Amino acid sequence: MVADMVIATQRYEDWLRTQVSVREDELHYKHDQMALKDDFPFFRGTYYRWAERWPLVCEELQTAPRVLAVGDLHVENFGTWRDREGRLVWGINDFDEADDLPFTNDLVRLVASAIIGADGAEFRLGLKRTCRAILSGYKGHLQSGGQPFVLEEENLEMRALATQADRDPVVFWKKLTAVLSDPPPHLSDEITAILKRDLQGAAVACEIRARAQVGMGSLGKPRYLALGSLMGGWVAREAKALTPPATAFLNPNLPGVSRVPEILLRATRCVDPFLRVEGSWIVRRLAPRCSRIELEMLDRIEDEQVLFRSMGAELANVHGGTSDAVDAILQWLKAADSDWLPHAAEAMVSDTRRDWKAWRKSR
Repeated sequence: MVADMVIATQRYEDWLRTQVSVREDELHYKHDQMALKDDFPFFRGTYYRWAERWPLVCEELQTAPRVLAVGDLHVENFGTWRDREGRLVWGINDFDEADDLPFTNDLVRLVASAIIGADGAEFRLGLKRTCRAILSGYKGHLQSGGQPFVLEEENLEMRALATQADRDPVVFWKKLTAVLSDPPPHLSDEITAILKRDLQGAAVACEIRARAQVGMGSLGKPRYLALGSLMGGWVAREAKALTPPATAFLNPNLPGVSRVPEILLRATRCVDPFLRVEGSWIVRRLAPRCSRIELEMLDRIEDEQVLFRSMGAELANVHGGTSDAVDAILQWLKAADSDWLPHAAEAMVSDTRRDWKAWRKSR
């Protein structure tokens, strides 16, 4: 098992080097993070291994209807942004690993992330009730045709959860600027133009830095930040290199292209006006009060239920973009055993933790 995990990581990283100019120091950092006593960073950083093991561990779920799926879905893959009207919106905010998959993949990975994110302890809502909450939101939004989570006149419970997680601007910018490296010595004209496009004519003293040691799944991929000052306040744009999904590394017959533009277009979604794909980069605005809702910040079981139901509903907003699969998904769910989701999630958690222990032995 130790050799399997190490070999899988080497193979994936060798493939990644054929896609982008990898930051080798970040891969070393990622390897260390994957060996921490907390297994959630390992889970976050090894979607390539999930993609390899999932068809084997949950073989019976592979015949479920296929959709353009998120792939690397987890509880920290949801956050807030502002739309063109300045309204607060909540939803899935990372689609780097999007690909055609059985719809069950995203649901199982979401529940597995909740189990692992609880650091081995049973979260207050409990596994079965968490699954019921997610499936309730998921089926309800599939049946209704979907609706984005605009946290204004409606979705008041989610608005309360999102606003209590607001980031203080002073703390946010201090944390953001603390992880910036020196300006890259050989910055391409392309990335300079992409990052400064939104800020030209508005921001002053704008400079570009490399953004290091951020996230887990994308560690090693080039990531840059344009940081400037506008009318007495900070403004920032980030550009992250896009690569094909990890599933393409496992199947050379798949098209070696990112599916991010496609999934953003097809999902039922309230557009983030600052999020765009330009060439081989995805660009987004970084700002305080655009953050995720942390599970540990929730004080009540009722809050957990609202959040997990909303996560399921938001996933349906994405899967519903594969419109010809919706009826088949609902029929599949109606015929499925009532415990299929918790059983599959627990199986994948056990498999992931075996890999994590094997990785730690290899260090």
